[in-house]
Amino acid sequence: MAKMKAVAAVKAGAPFEVVERDVPDPGPGQVRVKVEACGVCHSDAITRFGGYPGLKWPRIPGHEIAGRIDALGKGVSAFNAGDRVGVGWHGGHCFVCDPCRRGSFINCQQGKVTGISHDGGYAEFAVVPAESLARIPDGIEAVDAGPLLCAGITTYNSLRNSGVRAGDTVAVQGIGGLGHLAVQFAAKMGMRTVALSKGADKEKLARELGATEYTDTSAVTPAEGLQQLGGADLILATAPNSEAIAAAIGGLKPRGTLLIVAAPQEALTMSVLPLISGKRIQGWPSGSAIDAEDTMRFCALTGIRPRIELFPLERAEEAFGKMMANQVRFRAVLTP
Repeated sequence: MAKMKAVAAVKAGAPFEVVERDVPDPGPGQVRVKVEACGVCHSDAITRFGGYPGLKWPRIPGHEIAGRIDALGKGVSAFNAGDRVGVGWHGGHCFVCDPCRRGSFINCQQGKVTGISHDGGYAEFAVVPAESLARIPDGIEAVDAGPLLCAGITTYNSLRNSGVRAGDTVAVQGIGGLGHLAVQFAAKMGMRTVALSKGADKEKLARELGATEYTDTSAVTPAEGLQQLGGADLILATAPNSEAIAAAIGGLKPRGTLLIVAAPQEALTMSVLPLISGKRIQGWPSGSAIDAEDTMRFCALTGIRPRIELFPLERAEEAFGKMMANQVRFRAVLTP
């Protein structure tokens, strides 16, 4: 049996371990992907520390997989060996529950999560359900595709489904792993893009990414800063900080929307009075495989790319630690 190198979470809270595993064979409806890159996401902490229903250790984390199909399981006809593909958070669906029948695969009642329900991409090979595959377009390198399959799809898909139109004012709260992509997407979609972040030193980066305006939240509250600009049609909350999110709500226009894509651990505390004017609070999940394809196509068309730091697979523990400590600018990516 051929062997592969992988990084596994062996028990709750324990450091990731470099292990040797048998190269897995795909079953019916599955494919085997030869991994070329895998992003490191904050959500990988779920595999590290637990807390997700049904999670069992040991488990190989990683839901930002980019590579090539190495082998096909029985019944897979939509893909061929050698195809460039990626796999994100959405790791498969049942096709038969009510959300699936309505085409809402991301809300499948039996939905799988890559790197949680089954082994992910912190390895040289990964076996995944064929319905979780997204085709990687020409012009997108594997190391860039990885983060686009999570941070990219989350911000792109939420913005394009938010109802905002070209010329509207979109404020991006936080310039991090999600936010630095959200600023690029909003700008390329034709929005008046406002970056909200703490410190004047972030302004240069924000404008390089495409921000039209910058609000230093250490000098003025987010709400005040946005109201000075006429208010925001949409605030996209990309940094999981309850206080910062709540402080921005007052910057919305009367019928503006706070759209949350990064969930803080703490409760969101706010007055309901601002909602009387028609303001609303909404959340958005990432998306399914076709949404990931759309995200990457848009990036190929517009030149949007994540800013990444590369680590060899053996240094996954270091990459995860730096990511959790907010020391990566802006997405860590593992390469076998």
